[in-house]
Amino acid sequence: MWAEGDFQMNSPANITDPLILFMPSGKRGRFPVGTPVLDAARQLGVYVESVCGGRATCGRCQIEVQEGNFAKHKIVSSNDHISPKGPKEERYERIRGLPEGRRLSCSATVQGDLVVDVPQDTVINAQVVRKAAVDRHIERDPAIQLCYVEVEEPDMHKPLGDLDRLKRVLEKDWGWKDPLIAPHLIPQVQGMLRKENWGVTVAIHRDMDISRPFIISMWPGLKNEAYGIACDIGSTTIAMHLVSLLSGRIVASSGTSNPQIRFGEDLMSRVSYVMMNPDGREAMTVAVREAVNSLIGKVCEEGGVSRYDILDAVFVANPIMHHLFLGIDPTELGQAPFALAVSSALQYWAHDLDIDINRGARLYTLPCIAGHVGADAAGATLSEGPYRQDSMMLLVDVGTNAEIILGNRKRVVAASSPTGPAFEGAEISGGQRAAPGAIERVRIDPETLEPKFRIIGVDKWSDEPDFEQAAGVVGVTGICGSAIIEVIAEMYLSGIISEDGVIDGALNARSPRIFQDGRTFSYLLRDGEPRLVITQRDVRAIQLAKAALYAGVKLLMEKQEVDHVDTIRFAGAFGSFIDPKYAMVLGLIPDCDLAEVKAVGNASGTGALMALLNRNHRREIEDEVHRIEKIETALEPHFQQIFIDAMALPNKVDAFPHLSLAVKLPPKKNLSDDGGATDSGAAPRRRSREERAARRGRE
Repeated sequence: MWAEGDFQMNSPANITDPLILFMPSGKRGRFPVGTPVLDAARQLGVYVESVCGGRATCGRCQIEVQEGNFAKHKIVSSNDHISPKGPKEERYERIRGLPEGRRLSCSATVQGDLVVDVPQDTVINAQVVRKAAVDRHIERDPAIQLCYVEVEEPDMHKPLGDLDRLKRVLEKDWGWKDPLIAPHLIPQVQGMLRKENWGVTVAIHRDMDISRPFIISMWPGLKNEAYGIACDIGSTTIAMHLVSLLSGRIVASSGTSNPQIRFGEDLMSRVSYVMMNPDGREAMTVAVREAVNSLIGKVCEEGGVSRYDILDAVFVANPIMHHLFLGIDPTELGQAPFALAVSSALQYWAHDLDIDINRGARLYTLPCIAGHVGADAAGATLSEGPYRQDSMMLLVDVGTNAEIILGNRKRVVAASSPTGPAFEGAEISGGQRAAPGAIERVRIDPETLEPKFRIIGVDKWSDEPDFEQAAGVVGVTGICGSAIIEVIAEMYLSGIISEDGVIDGALNARSPRIFQDGRTFSYLLRDGEPRLVITQRDVRAIQLAKAALYAGVKLLMEKQEVDHVDTIRFAGAFGSFIDPKYAMVLGLIPDCDLAEVKAVGNASGTGALMALLNRNHRREIEDEVHRIEKIETALEPHFQQIFIDAMALPNKVDAFPHLSLAVKLPPKKNLSDDGGATDSGAAPRRRSREERAARRGRE
């Protein structure tokens, strides 16, 4: 084979041999007439699945020939340039059927120049996709390969053991030389070989650059499907995808609450629980593993899959969840210098972690970046790839502990910010997690100061006809994170709160919704059951959270020596529901073209999915993590001043020119916490309060 761009011949092929181009990878090379298309793909590193070893029985290696004159590639491709269907392929088509235009690449041979498409939807005997989770192409090269072999029967004149003959045929048919084998399989070999007339399917694990492949599972006869799971263990929620390793299809996706919440709402409280209870670590490890096993059962039931057909698993998590899942004491992560027990990627037997899937299944965890920037941040980084960009990308995963990545292909820096649980509804009067009945969107009329809102589970706004009837099914239960951001931003845009976040009590003359509440004023969002009020304390809690996040971003921008970012990506379940405009009005993120601010969903889970379906992505993020520079914001000498400036809406000193084009920002107005106008004498008192807030933010 000769790959274009190489400077020397790698085989007897030459420049007069047919040229073959594989799409969508774009890999190309020249091959002698008569070369099986599957062999050409393998030599070029194009992943085309094959289980049966070229016997045309599994049907996994389907391809399509694209016809026409491809001027860009200087190829004229035609179905005449591929061999006619032979007996094996005709038999497969007769028994199993082939979609129109599809060929089996193990049987079809190169006869002329070809453009070959490797369909990403090739599924033979696979389950129907029940829930799509990721809308992106992930080129497949999983760590698991299924290999069907037919072993010679025993011969008294050749006293070679059944397993040894199996290994020989694996080398002969598949090139796997002297593979290792999981010990629990050895007693099963003879029975399996005899059950289906000496034909077996072997699952080979081939990852971490091991010098020898590993047999992790076996089945009598032809096994035509294998599965993997990609799992993101968050402090609040565990999310999982069940995936066909042979086709790349997501068979089912689901999530569940992390049961560790009963030990502590946030990460530090869980570390404290471990420190104060001798069996605390074990109890939380058991809880999260049981939840993972339960979730595996749920996605398998949804997809109609046996959990024992799961052969590979990839996990991401923040550092404390990572350690607790693996059975590691997280105490050191609760205090400076926030030392990880291990930061590199890890490989386990899933069985050793009590994960109830195939006995030989492997489990891989992505590397952690630093003490509070974990494998989940590494997964999001792999998914969005700031290190693959020319522009300056800001990647933010907003949660109890926000993780921030900033960079491009030249340099990437990372930090974490202790935003606290305010954005998730905790510490907010009327706040709650996102659930049916929770207010998720808020708008305030700037003239009348009257609000309207939408709740999860009802499409109508609260001022529309029939809202009360529709809402009666789920009820109005509270206010969730996305609405908390919107209501504070709307209060600022309508003049209810000042730049410094003080509710203007003088507006009580315009609207009874602004009312005195002790020494401060509050805003009545809903007068009903429950009665939902935004208090001055709520506003302060959001200011503290957003200032901590913005200060972390600003410090990373200073490290990168930039005064703006080109693109912003919100990751995480919460980030998916944040309106970029309101996040910017609040000052949660720096100024940016709003068209370049996007939510990317569970990017950590997508990164885990990429690592599951392509082992090269594992090497990619393992290498990249070593180049990411971790910035410890609490040690930066001017963090306090940046934090104080970030308490203002949207910011005391930073300009927001892009935001000003999209939103009319109100004039600056300084108020004291009791709602009155301030004079110069009040400024020192306010600054002292902000300095105390900054110190709390650093802690």
